[in-house]
Amino acid sequence: MTTSDFINKVTCHDSMGLLPKMDDNSVDIVITDPPYFLDKLDSNWKHSKVANKSNRNVVKSLPAGMKFDRQQGKDLYEWYLKISLELFRILKPGGFFFSFSSPRLYHRMTSAIDDAGFEIRDSFMWLYTQNQPKAMGLQHFINKMDTSDKDKEGLKSKLTDWKTPQLKSCFEPIAVAQKPPDKTYLNNIRKYQVGLLNTSVKIGKDMHPSNVMSTEPIDEAIDRVFLIPKPTKQEKGQYNLHNTVKPLLLCEHLIKLTAFAEDALILDPFVGSGTVAVAAKRMGKRYIGIDANIEYVDIANRRLAELDGFEAINLKSKKDKSPHDEEEPQLKLRAIA
Repeated sequence: MTTSDFINKVTCHDSMGLLPKMDDNSVDIVITDPPYFLDKLDSNWKHSKVANKSNRNVVKSLPAGMKFDRQQGKDLYEWYLKISLELFRILKPGGFFFSFSSPRLYHRMTSAIDDAGFEIRDSFMWLYTQNQPKAMGLQHFINKMDTSDKDKEGLKSKLTDWKTPQLKSCFEPIAVAQKPPDKTYLNNIRKYQVGLLNTSVKIGKDMHPSNVMSTEPIDEAIDRVFLIPKPTKQEKGQYNLHNTVKPLLLCEHLIKLTAFAEDALILDPFVGSGTVAVAAKRMGKRYIGIDANIEYVDIANRRLAELDGFEAINLKSKKDKSPHDEEEPQLKLRAIA
């Protein structure tokens, strides 16, 4: 099997089983949201386990991602180094690698990418406002103390607002890595059609692209420079059970920034519900999606199929429109376009 066998497909497979079958220097860009290796979110995680909300009022059954363990970062590094080595081989010289992560273990993920041979070019910040507070109060532990009720109530009063060291997370870092170019950037772009950034791509209200992107209205000044919408239910699909669907426009922005070739090939080795593949297809690029979860693969394929239907409807509506009809105004996003 070769890279061409997987193009414009979402394949259900373990990435480390499939990536070695792909050709050297065959992919333009990798965009992926890998397992973060917080508890229950490692490379073996299952949706049914992560989404299970039973017994969450008991401390031993914390929601996924809230348990602290130093081993998580070590495991992430060892696993992602193997992934990154394969991606380094597969990417063309000058090819870009965008990898989402959690703030707490970003350093481990990025170190693995760096040690695989990539150049770390930047760190993008995806900024948002809506998320669940993760800090926990200590009342549960105080109630179990072997002391009087008066002492317990006094301690609870003193520690009312003092909680475990976990603030509400309102951003995700994205590692921006690049396979070293072949000689000069000019030589590389001519030979491999990749390696430079398109600075004509705008952000916010017609602003120069930056390394910060927000997904919700925060402040007029911030929105003007950074805003991009979060994914709507319609965009994700009502049937989409994935917990962390990335915004379609964010993925499209990353592709626009880096995909020079008209037929650029975009790879997502942890495609989840298929946002990167959908973004690539909407932009007329080729894609390869891989995921070990058959539920997610089915969702991704359904989203891609619905995109075909959506495009067909749009083409028909344009064909049926009278030349005297007023032109439909272009959707102006306060977002990365």
